Amino acid sequence: MDGITTSSAAQKLAARYGGDAPDAATPANAVLDTILSHRSIRAFLPAPLAEGVLETLIAAAQSAPTSSNQQAWSVVAVQDPARKARLAALANNQRFIAQAPLFLCWIADLSRLERLGQAHGRRLEGLDFLESYMVALVDAALAAQNAVVAAESLGLGTVYVGALRHHPEKVAEELALPPNAFAAFGMSIGHPDQAVPSAVKPRLPQSLVLHREQYAATEEPARIAGYDTRLGEFSERAGMGRQDWTQRMIARVGTAASLSGRHRMTEALKALGFKLR
Repeated sequence: MDGITTSSAAQKLAARYGGDAPDAATPANAVLDTILSHRSIRAFLPAPLAEGVLETLIAAAQSAPTSSNQQAWSVVAVQDPARKARLAALANNQRFIAQAPLFLCWIADLSRLERLGQAHGRRLEGLDFLESYMVALVDAALAAQNAVVAAESLGLGTVYVGALRHHPEKVAEELALPPNAFAAFGMSIGHPDQAVPSAVKPRLPQSLVLHREQYAATEEPARIAGYDTRLGEFSERAGMGRQDWTQRMIARVGTAASLSGRHRMTEALKALGFKLR
């Protein structure tokens, strides 16, 4: 069990679900301990990462599954303070982007395959279709999550930055991306500032996301109501005011304006060279 007790794992599950953990035997090992302990870190110390950490994180990312071995993703590692500051400004002025020693921009990247076709005198028509973009996006997400687990296993903190999609064309220009490459999301990585508290945020109960054999939503309203209570209590303890999941989701996707510019994503992707047929 790698020194991790089942009781410790059960405690991790209780934290992850806000006390509504599944009633099942709990296997335990160091990998599960790292994954179940995940929390977003938004305050970092200025200390740089140790030599070789970046390359190790990318090796972990490249160990993720990839559709048909296309490996249709890339990553731009940003450590220059001025560039981090400019990207932070484009991503809703989130100051931790500039604060963390490393900011990774994860790229859904069909440009490499396009160049491969050009080098062999072939037009790769399949790249024009939405399916290929979806493959690149999924590949990038799988790779990034491997990097998160690797970073956290090293005692580092991480946080995803979806706001990098607020201004796709400007981000592409800042990163000098070629056509058919899109910065899908960012990721800040660094040493957590322990003076700024962080906590494991409760997730939806498994009864809402785990369907056996067929999808069933008959008991969804009651289960969401219970989760609203738990998340509201968590938010209050964290000093964010009592806001439940239902309120947050309705505010987050209730209007086109609430998408903070991302409602024009199809237009932006086509401007970046994706055909999306």
